[in-house]
Amino acid sequence: MAAERTTKKERETGSINIRSLKKIVTIMNRAKITELDIEQEGVKIHLRKGPTAGEMVSQVMTAAPMLQPAIAVPAAAPVAAVAPAVAAPAATENDANIHIITSPMVGTFYRAPSPESKAFVEVGSEVDESKVVCIVEAMKLMNEIKAEVKGVIKKMLVENAQAVEYGQPLFQVERK
Repeated sequence: MAAERTTKKERETGSINIRSLKKIVTIMNRAKITELDIEQEGVKIHLRKGPTAGEMVSQVMTAAPMLQPAIAVPAAAPVAAVAPAVAAPAATENDANIHIITSPMVGTFYRAPSPESKAFVEVGSEVDESKVVCIVEAMKLMNEIKAEVKGVIKKMLVENAQAVEYGQPLFQVERK
């Protein structure tokens, strides 16, 4: 796809060329991508088709107690929105010393660099800001996720080879 040039006004106002957005949506549809985050020249865009996995679970659980069959929800048209910053879950007074490592992208969580390898960390492992704690695979690219803080892994919040969302908590780390 040829890169669309942004106008001076678009750069100054932080807007995006509608033609570029339409091309991105077309590519998403052809590639069967359901969610995409883009950041370019200070503009952040989050595109999503249909409900997220969490929303679908919520819908099924709501329908189950009423003894009604779950109804498939048709996929909504892609919606462009400025991606909000996802904050880590709020800490209570008892766990103010806990840091939550979150996924920086949508992908697949892996505890080790390969199926035969030892996991990067276990509960009780000491970590520092530069320690790799896991890999999130996105579009065949292996992205190393670092601990971000010095501390001890207290809890693993996802299973190996599990799909993760942008901003989803992965680990609880007790700060040192």
